[in-house]
Amino acid sequence: MESPYSCETCEKSFSHRSRLTDHMRCHTGEKPYSCDTCGNNFSQRGHLTAHMRCHTGEKPYVCNTCGKRFSYSSAHRRHMIIHKKRKPYSCDTCGKSFSQLSNLTPHIRRHTAEKS
Repeated sequence: MESPYSCETCEKSFSHRSRLTDHMRCHTGEKPYSCDTCGNNFSQRGHLTAHMRCHTGEKPYVCNTCGKRFSYSSAHRRHMIIHKKRKPYSCDTCGKSFSQLSNLTPHIRRHTAEKS
């Protein structure tokens, strides 16, 4: 795909002028989208839309396997690892594996506490 719109600051290229406009805000710090509920400001409309879910409780991302719902696509993707049985994080001490690094870390601490 052709990318005729280039950032003069970092040379990234974009296929649409609006994408370049959004990108430029990372250099200028401009945050024109404001949350009416808490006052947080965002550089992109999509970020405000996602943020609003913390106020509304909306959970548009659904796991087709178990039905659990999520507010953010990233949380949905993390959850799907459970169903794929992929557990890339393993304990060097006992070999137990985990789907998320955040679950391995406290597990390792338990081994350390046992030695104390």
